[in-house]
Amino acid sequence: MALMSVADALARVLDGAQPLASESVPLLDAHGRVLAADVAALRTQPPEDLSAMDGYAVQAADVATVPAKLKLVGEVAAGHPFHGKVGPGEAARIFTGGVVPPGADTIVIQENTKRDGDAVLVTTPSAAGRHIRRAGLDFAQGNTLLAKGRRLTDRDLMLAAAMNHPTVPVHRRPKVAVLGTGDELKPPGSNPGPGEIVYSNGFALMALARSEGAEVIDLGIVPDRIEDTVVAIRRARAAGADILLTSGGASVGDYDLVQKGLAAEGLKLSFWKVALRPGRPMMHGRLGSMQVVGLPGNPVSAFVCALLFLVPLIRALAGRKDVEPQSESAVLGRDLPENDERADYLRATLTPGESGAMIATPLPTQDSSMIAALAKADCLLVREPFAPAAKAGTSCAILKLTPAF
Repeated sequence: MALMSVADALARVLDGAQPLASESVPLLDAHGRVLAADVAALRTQPPEDLSAMDGYAVQAADVATVPAKLKLVGEVAAGHPFHGKVGPGEAARIFTGGVVPPGADTIVIQENTKRDGDAVLVTTPSAAGRHIRRAGLDFAQGNTLLAKGRRLTDRDLMLAAAMNHPTVPVHRRPKVAVLGTGDELKPPGSNPGPGEIVYSNGFALMALARSEGAEVIDLGIVPDRIEDTVVAIRRARAAGADILLTSGGASVGDYDLVQKGLAAEGLKLSFWKVALRPGRPMMHGRLGSMQVVGLPGNPVSAFVCALLFLVPLIRALAGRKDVEPQSESAVLGRDLPENDERADYLRATLTPGESGAMIATPLPTQDSSMIAALAKADCLLVREPFAPAAKAGTSCAILKLTPAF
């Protein structure tokens, strides 16, 4: 199968990727989720005329000329309305959030009054409507304030709660089953023998999937035996995974058994081999309703491919509109030679330049096995296929990586 461009490969990954079914979740579980339906207010906010200040509820006509002496007839606190009425020459003590009592049409702030027992001396006029938040100032019952397709922010959750919604309808979180393959892989904390390495890819891949809102199923590590590979694939399907994400074994060598195991289960292969570096032996296909993304075994290759293909797929299934990570402009920090037929995603650091633009400097060694370099990088510097040589100081495109906490 010929090398496929990154754009064409991504188009195949996203082909038919529709938002998952709706579910109703508590507000505390809805942050970052995408609304599956419009959400309308169940109440009016505020439900009644409320005081915006601490002071006294009075009739504006009584304080048009000052000083004015009024009789105190009651008190209003938030949640404790005054059940009487404010008549001419009367005042009710009121606190912020208190319901404006019948008869009153303005609030005199307490700084403009003097208290003497049951008498209140008003020293500054207050026009009708002053310091009153009218019923419905914020929104009215029935107003649609959160639209289908919106990714919920912290402020949206505040609004939904004020609208009296304890739950909201959102698209289900995609389930991503993560599988590491290879006889050489050992878990962290073990004592690897000759030719063995510590399994690290899965930890980055699972964290990346979770950061995008996915539910992660850890399938662990399987050895290079087709029967074990098939068992793991069946576990993913039984768990209802929307995406099976494999790391390693996606090529066609004697010990690369992921494709063979998937084929035995009925995989419809979409592509294998992409024109990018790192990550050439990248695979994608479908196994029934489950999408399969086969990543290379080299850790940097696996991470770069996950960023380019897994992240957009998760976002599409979650109902997001901003599916693809967006590139930004930077200034090249050192000269680069012309590129070949593969798109390059160079690990680079970012530093502020004198002009205010960020300077992207590729790390000196770009080997796809170098995890320390990947952890040090701030971005991926994107070089298109057959890009000409580029001089330091010229514009370049970058994909920012997650910043350190």
